[in-house]
Amino acid sequence: MLDAAAIARYRDRGYAIVRGFLAAEEVDALGVLVDRVHAEGVAHGRPFRHGNLYFQVTPGAPPLVRMVQWPAWLEPALDRQRTDPRYLDLLAPLIGVDLKQIIHQLHWKPAGPGGDFAWHQDSRSRRPREAYRNLGDSYVQTGLALDPHTMESGCLRMIPGSHRRGDLKLREGETVLGRALSDADLRDVGVDPATQEDVLLAPGDLALWSPFTLHASGANTSGHQRRLLINGYVRAIDCDRGEWAFREGEPVPLPAVPSLVHHETLHDRPEPHYP
Repeated sequence: MLDAAAIARYRDRGYAIVRGFLAAEEVDALGVLVDRVHAEGVAHGRPFRHGNLYFQVTPGAPPLVRMVQWPAWLEPALDRQRTDPRYLDLLAPLIGVDLKQIIHQLHWKPAGPGGDFAWHQDSRSRRPREAYRNLGDSYVQTGLALDPHTMESGCLRMIPGSHRRGDLKLREGETVLGRALSDADLRDVGVDPATQEDVLLAPGDLALWSPFTLHASGANTSGHQRRLLINGYVRAIDCDRGEWAFREGEPVPLPAVPSLVHHETLHDRPEPHYP
């Protein structure tokens, strides 16, 4: 799905777009699953964890579901989606056919203020550092649009070529979700804000980017929801964590027992609980 020219462009710019990765009917079916996951988060009404499944929910009337990690543990069809062979077709020329998965998340960007994701690199979340090797060449993040991603709905923004600068340590230790975009953040690391590009996506389009590519997204002022399914894949030999997604080119379903990904106390408290 990426020819030689597209691969060269991805490596040069640090991100790429695949139009029509899913057909309209597939997006509609996936949207039903995603809405079901959202309803589960609303029912919990507050943050909830069961193994690697984690709902980030702000209590209220109604509760605000911002993000869910590893919803495939809740909806088996999402497990099949994350191991769709089309992902392998896309990623094999970049990172091979033995792939683990580190990120499997659903994001909802609510209408109104407070939905920003400040400028950041995904490398900030690849911890502990020693578990990830050759990060810039071994890891690819993907984001599948389930709704129109426009400037009004708070689309992704990218700084092309920023991945070549490696880890910029941009405001490490500070939150990203809900922090307003700031051109000052970019200037602090020597980046011209005028170089940012809007990543406009139709439902079914897929963006992919390097863990070192600076990116962000603004508030949703469109009046409609903006959902994004993120799947992050890594060359298995270069990572000590994560769930298998493809082994020797074959899809690998979730195991009976969750593997260590980010949640450091996974094996100490694997039962369902409200953190």
